Amino acid sequence: MNFQKIKGKIIHDEPSFPNLFSSYKLGSITLRNRIVHASMSTRFAAGGRVTKKLIDYHVARTRGGAAMTITEPLGSLAHQTDPFRVQVYAGENAEALTAWATAVRDVGGHLIGQLQDSGRGRHQAGRSHMAVGASALPDDMSWTVPHALTTDEVEKLIVEFTHTATALYNAGFSGIELSAGHGHLFHQFLAMNSNLRRDRFGGDSANRCRFVLELLDAVRSACGKDFIIGVKLPGDDGMPGGINLKEAAEITRILHAGGSIDYLTYCWGSHSNTLDWHLPDMHGERVPFTEKITTLAKSAPGIAVGALGLITDPNEGERIIRDGQADLVMLGRALVTDPAWGNKSAAGREADIRYCVSCNACWGSVIVANVLRCDNNPRLGLANEVDWWPDQASNRRRVVVVGGGIAGLEAAWIAAARGHSVTMCVTSDEVGGKTRLHSALPGGEHLSSIYDYQRLQADRCGVDFSVGEPADIKKVLALEPDVVVLATGSTPDWPSYLPEVYRDTEWFPDVRTLVRKLLGRSKRTPGTAVIYDHDHGAFTYAAAELLCEHFTEVVIVTPREALAQDEALVNRLGINRRIYTKGIKVMTWTEPVWTEEIENGRLRVRHVLTGEEQFVDNLALLTHATARIPNDELAGPLREKGIEVHLIGDCFAPRTVMTATHEGHRIGNEL
Repeated sequence: MNFQKIKGKIIHDEPSFPNLFSSYKLGSITLRNRIVHASMSTRFAAGGRVTKKLIDYHVARTRGGAAMTITEPLGSLAHQTDPFRVQVYAGENAEALTAWATAVRDVGGHLIGQLQDSGRGRHQAGRSHMAVGASALPDDMSWTVPHALTTDEVEKLIVEFTHTATALYNAGFSGIELSAGHGHLFHQFLAMNSNLRRDRFGGDSANRCRFVLELLDAVRSACGKDFIIGVKLPGDDGMPGGINLKEAAEITRILHAGGSIDYLTYCWGSHSNTLDWHLPDMHGERVPFTEKITTLAKSAPGIAVGALGLITDPNEGERIIRDGQADLVMLGRALVTDPAWGNKSAAGREADIRYCVSCNACWGSVIVANVLRCDNNPRLGLANEVDWWPDQASNRRRVVVVGGGIAGLEAAWIAAARGHSVTMCVTSDEVGGKTRLHSALPGGEHLSSIYDYQRLQADRCGVDFSVGEPADIKKVLALEPDVVVLATGSTPDWPSYLPEVYRDTEWFPDVRTLVRKLLGRSKRTPGTAVIYDHDHGAFTYAAAELLCEHFTEVVIVTPREALAQDEALVNRLGINRRIYTKGIKVMTWTEPVWTEEIENGRLRVRHVLTGEEQFVDNLALLTHATARIPNDELAGPLREKGIEVHLIGDCFAPRTVMTATHEGHRIGNEL
C-alpha cells in the first residue's frame, strides 16, 4: 500500500471501510455515508441564542466526516426558557437557525433538530419546581413531583412542538428527532409505571403511545413528506413496571403503524438508578446494544435504524453496516473527542484518531460546569478543531519536559510539532504515568488511547525520549534547556493516622504502589484488604475491584458520606453497583485509628461524627488513597538557575485527566 505523509499525518491512498462510507437514502435525502452525530448537550448556546461556537461545533463534525448531525434539545415549548437551550418556539433565532442549517449543508451535511422535554427528570441537585409530567409521581433521582398535565395541556404541547418543528423546517433544517427515552417526558407517557392517566393518553399501550403518535402525525402534516422525522425510543429502562424489550417492541410496532417515521434508534436505562446504562463505559462489553437494536427494529420493517451506544472504532461501525445490523452508525462521545473521526477512518488513518475513552467526563462537565468538555480533546469547540495541526513557532527553543504522563506528552508533541527541539525525561520505562497504570485496571482499557496517540505524534515529530531514570537538577541542566516543563505529577500524602516511622517502609503502601505490585500476580492472600478512601476518584474503585481478585474480603473506609463523590453522577451509579455487587463492604463517615492491635490483624475505625468505634478483623492489608501532593521539587532550583519553568497537570495542583491534557495542550502551544 502506498502512503502519503502530510504534517505528520499518514494518509492511505486506498479507501477504507467501504460499507461505513457507502451512501444511504434516508427519506427524501441522500446521506453521503452512514455516520450520524448523535445528540450531545454542548451548552454552547448563550442566553437562548445560537452562537458561532455552536455552529462551528456542528460544522466541524460535518466537515470531519459525519453525514448528519443532531442538535442537543432545543427550546421547543413555551415553558422551556433554559438559557442553554436554543430558543426556537419563541421565534428569537429565526435568522440564526437558517445560518446554522445553511452552514452545515454547505459542507455536505444535514442538520436535525431534537425535540424533548425533561418532564420530572432532573440531574442537578434539588428539585425542579416547574416540572410537568404524565402523572403526579416522583422522579426516581431528584424526587421531583411534576404537575400532571391535563388532556388539554397535552394537546397544547403537541401544538407547540409542531410549531417548533415548522420553524426548523422553514429555517432549512433537514428534519427533527423526537427524544422519547432517558426517563424524560415522552418516556414518562410511554411507560406503565409513570403513566397512571385515565384519559386518552393513558391506559393500554396504544393510549400511552398516543401523545407521541399524534405529535408525529402533526409534524408530518405540517412539514411534509420531505422532512426527516426520527425517534429515539427507550429500549430497556431497567425499571420495575417500566419498558423492557418486549414492551419496546410493542411501542415500536404501534408508532411504525402510524407511518410518519423515517428512522428509529434506541437508548437504555432511565432517569433512575439505571441512568448509567445510557452512557456505558468500559466495565462492560463493547458495542453492547446493537443486537438488541437490530431485534427491536424488526417491529418496524422498512424504517431506517441507527445503532447507538459505545461505538468508538471504525471497525465496529463497518461491521454493523456490513452485517446488516443497522443502517446508520450514531456516534456521540466519539465525535466529541475527534470531529475528524470520519475523515481519518475513510483515509485509513485510524491511528491518528483521538479516541473516546468512555470516561463520561463530558457528561459530568455539562452537568457541573454547564459546558461540554472532553478528556481527550483539548480543542473542543474551537473553529479550527478538525484535524488540527500546530503552527510553527516563530522562535525555536530547546525544551525539556520532565515527566512522562499525559500532561507532559501533550506538551512535548505539540512543542516538537511547532519546531522546538524537545527532550522528554521519563523516570519509568514507559510513558503514560498514572493513566497507564489506570488503563491496566478493570474498566480502564480505553485510557490507553490518550497516551498511545500522544506517543505516536511525539515520535513523528522527533521528540527525544530519555527513559528509565529520574531527572534530577544536574541531568536537566546538562540538557541546556531554554525552558523546562515540569509534568512530574503528584504523590499520595502520608495518612495522618499512620506513624511516621512506617513512611518509608512497605508496610502500608498507597493504592498506586500496591496496584503496581499486584498487576500480573495470581497469588491470592487470605484475609481482609482495607482501602482508606480519601480520594474518591475512579482509580480507587477500580483498584478495589482488583483487590477482590487477591483477598478474601475488601473493605472501603471513607470519611465522606458516600462513595465516588468526585465522579459524575452517571459514573457514580456504575461504581456503586459494581462495588456492592462484588460484595465489597463500605464504611462511610469513618476513618481508621492507629492502635497496636493492627499488628494482630485488627483495625480500629471511628465514626467521624459520633466518635463510635468498631473493628475490622482479619486484616491482611491496609492501603490508602489520600490527597495528592505535587511533585514540584525541581521548580525552585531551576528558577534559581535562571531557567524558565512551567508547571502543568498534577505537578501544579492535583486534579483530573481532563486538566492534564488541556494544560499540556495549552503550554505546548504557548512555548
